[in-house]
Amino acid sequence: MTGLEAWFADTSALFYKSFIKEDRYKLLISGVGVTIKVSLLAVMIGILIGLLIAACNLSKRKFPKILGGIYTDVIRGTPSVTQLMLIYFVIFASIHLDKWVIAAIAFGINSGAYVSEIIRAGILSVDHGQTEAGRSLGLNAFQTMTRIVIPQAVKNIFPALCNEFIVLIKETAIVGYVGLMDIQKAGDFIKSATYEPFPPLFATAVIYYVLIKILTLALRQLEKRLRKSDIR
Repeated sequence: MTGLEAWFADTSALFYKSFIKEDRYKLLISGVGVTIKVSLLAVMIGILIGLLIAACNLSKRKFPKILGGIYTDVIRGTPSVTQLMLIYFVIFASIHLDKWVIAAIAFGINSGAYVSEIIRAGILSVDHGQTEAGRSLGLNAFQTMTRIVIPQAVKNIFPALCNEFIVLIKETAIVGYVGLMDIQKAGDFIKSATYEPFPPLFATAVIYYVLIKILTLALRQLEKRLRKSDIR
């Protein structure tokens, strides 16, 4: 047997041991589903919280502004893994919810602080004359914000929001701390069962890369559609 044939035989045996034997590949497939579920729900929660906190931070009233500032400061100043464990083991300890839902809530709360700053910066980037124009047309403050300012701000903040979504997907790799079998946890389980670290870790990296690459391409196409209206 030549050196190449021996390498191929060893690689095939390693692949079989890591993924085919005992249907271990199904753990990774299941992990992809968990990662996607957690990420999608978390990004929706994050956007809702981000809008609310951005409104607080932009408010002229003192109390909402202080409340928004405290939330943003605390969330951005503490590790996401600590927040996840605190929410799972303390806040939701006596509440019967699926693990992935609690994890999504934790990541949504974390993401909301960053999204709020993205939204706030996007709104402030819109020329103040746009607001004055809306008010001169007879629109109230809410109508001016929702019909004139926010549609323009969305184009400015969309790339940053996409980046936050991508970061969020990678951050979900810590959900194994609360017993969820996501992509990373599935790779760790295979590594522990086979005592072969390279194949499952490499497979985990490839899966994350493919997921993020598909998401990046999809979001890029959506951004192009949003930018079409800018072409005169």
